[in-house]
Amino acid sequence: MSCEFRNNEDVVEYCEKNNVRFIRLWFTDVLGFLKSFAITHEELEGAMSEGMGFDGSSIKGFARIDESDMIAMPDPSTFQILPWRSGENGVARMFCDILNPDGSPYDGDPRYVLKKNLQLLSAKNLTYYLGPELEFFYFKNEHQPSTLDRGGYFDLTTLDAASNLRRDTIRTLQEMGIKVEYSHHEVAPSQHEIDLRYAEGLVMADNVMTYRIVVKEIAQQYGVYATFMPKPIMGENGSGMHTHQSLFAGEKNVFFDHNDEYYLSDIARKYIAGILRHAGEIALVTNQWVNSYKRLIPGFEAPVYICWARRNRSALVRVPLYKPGKENATRIEVRNPDPACNPYLAFSAMLAAGMAGVEGNYELPEPVEKDVYHMTDQERESLGISSLPGSLKEAIDAAEKSDLLKNALGDHIFKFLVESKKIEWDQYRTVVHPYELETYLPIL
Repeated sequence: MSCEFRNNEDVVEYCEKNNVRFIRLWFTDVLGFLKSFAITHEELEGAMSEGMGFDGSSIKGFARIDESDMIAMPDPSTFQILPWRSGENGVARMFCDILNPDGSPYDGDPRYVLKKNLQLLSAKNLTYYLGPELEFFYFKNEHQPSTLDRGGYFDLTTLDAASNLRRDTIRTLQEMGIKVEYSHHEVAPSQHEIDLRYAEGLVMADNVMTYRIVVKEIAQQYGVYATFMPKPIMGENGSGMHTHQSLFAGEKNVFFDHNDEYYLSDIARKYIAGILRHAGEIALVTNQWVNSYKRLIPGFEAPVYICWARRNRSALVRVPLYKPGKENATRIEVRNPDPACNPYLAFSAMLAAGMAGVEGNYELPEPVEKDVYHMTDQERESLGISSLPGSLKEAIDAAEKSDLLKNALGDHIFKFLVESKKIEWDQYRTVVHPYELETYLPIL
């Protein structure tokens, strides 16, 4: 059952009246993994007024041993019952903000990073809305990509073995107050998509974290494994997180302009130009894993080339066609993020890139409606179309030079992320992969 609370007293009263015995406190490390510890209802009132202390040195990207004391401060607006743990002794969850011992916000908290970027936007009387489309795979287990079906895009047949899985997942999300627009089978075998209805930036980042744990939890109940790995099957489409986004001033969508040939306002045009100019710099957070770049190759519907379009889905940014009377639905769709990113950081970086375009008066090039994959290198060069980084190493190199990304993430997270990804790349490149053994061992 969805609960909506705005203050500590309401949460405490609800737990007492409804026999909620345990409350899980959720927060996210720098790499986007959900962390949690539980408190009993007897500790709830104190936890909500003073926070709960924990050892930050054990959390990836948080504190060093000599400065490890952290405080998790629950956000009452995020209180929800966990449907899979409901019953006589219910279990709830709340997202937390991470604080220093003196009560100041902790720079290493990804949720705080997004809140800071949203506050900068709020100072301009603007609100950031997002509607991500998260794709994922169901496999028989976590050890190998053994598919459940051979279904394809939008299939509604017995080939789609996961219809009940998706139904129960959507029901659980809705019980937790997360609105779902639709779901369907995706292009690859055993690949699925559940699209969330748009919401304000911080709410949506929390929703994405919840979405991923719900998908995995319901899959486990069915005895299968769900993964958000960007490219788990060679030769098949990978999983993306196409992120629809817009800016509002009060009730007005500032991306819409009826007099523009594409119905885009000057702000929208500059915002898109910002995304295009800085896409390579921020790829380290929108596509943060070695495996992310196995998805970002031509031929599998993933965006590789940096351009925008309306109908052309090979472009990095797409602007869905305007429908009369639907001005508030005017938005852009950024197509390169994948569902294994840290949403707090990815949303922060995309917002910073877009607003750099607005504040810097970037000029938007003409849309590219021709399939970019079928162009020659010379054609793309003549149109000024560049490419996203081709590997995690290239993404690291681009990020290291980016003042925009450093400012968006803050020094603490920026430095940790770059160093962490250098270690990941070194670990990856020292492994002898099956391709090398199969190709070279018989002949060299």
